[in-house]
Amino acid sequence: MSHHTPTQAPACSDAPTHPNTRPAPGGTSPTRPSTRRVLGGPAAVVAAAVLWGTTGTVGSLAPSGAPAAAVGAAGLALGGLLLLLSAPGSRTLPKRCTGAERRLLVLGALAVAGYPVTFYPAVARTGVAVATVIALGSAPVLTGLLAWLTGQARPTAHWVCATAAAVVGCAALVLGPLAGGGGMPVDLGGVVLAALAGLSYAVYSLVGGRLIARGHPSGAVMGVLFGGAALLVLPVLLSGDAGWLVSPRGAAVAGYLAAVTTFLAYRLFGHGLCHTTAQTATTLTLAEPAVAAVLGVAVLGERLPVESWCGLAVLGAGLAVLALPAGARRRRR
Repeated sequence: MSHHTPTQAPACSDAPTHPNTRPAPGGTSPTRPSTRRVLGGPAAVVAAAVLWGTTGTVGSLAPSGAPAAAVGAAGLALGGLLLLLSAPGSRTLPKRCTGAERRLLVLGALAVAGYPVTFYPAVARTGVAVATVIALGSAPVLTGLLAWLTGQARPTAHWVCATAAAVVGCAALVLGPLAGGGGMPVDLGGVVLAALAGLSYAVYSLVGGRLIARGHPSGAVMGVLFGGAALLVLPVLLSGDAGWLVSPRGAAVAGYLAAVTTFLAYRLFGHGLCHTTAQTATTLTLAEPAVAAVLGVAVLGERLPVESWCGLAVLGAGLAVLALPAGARRRRR
């Protein structure tokens, strides 16, 4: 059984292909799910999530007084331009697209730009834990619903169960430390911003997945989406005092967010979308808070309550079930 029906993400590469190419309905080698597919799809998405797991810690090192939205915009602006300039075919992709595909590129760029300008302010208003759970927890659910409503794929029982387990586990992991009280009060405006960030993530994941499924190279698709978003967030970056960017600490933070959590992470994410659906990919990125929590314990000496460890186990189980190839699941039955 595949994760979703009727379509799955195609096998693809960064080599340009004809824009009218369509993948086989069964996705990558439907009769031969292999270790190569797991490494090419889920592993690349999880690797991107590992890099994203460092975003909060690095962003907190920005100079005091640096606006939260500007910090996110700086990483996106610089990283988006890197993606645009480095990906073969990205500057000619709009010309090769149909009119409908060009509209998807615009929608995707708007969604990419919407994520940092909603998520970082959400963190500032309602705290890292609540903002992370709402944004990351809502994204796979919204992705599945939007894919269903737009006719891209119908969620299967397997995906629903695995995603529900992963979301519940993520919530227990992240919110566990707040169970004893003393956490940051929940701000309604912050909750709305975090939900909008989750919607932005869902939209650009679906847009990217659809364009890649139509035969466009993943690098070019990510380059155009993030290059366009880079231009859109420049006013956010330049509207306030950008003096923090020229300080050594500010430049280091912006450089890391651009090169690692934007450029490298989204090259990996785009490659992952070649071999797995957007619905599955957004669920797999729930590995991000798990990585952050484990690093906090191992590197920073933080302590997690029992609720968080239980949540980590449930989250890990949900992601493992989702990443397991369909053929391997059938062989185990």
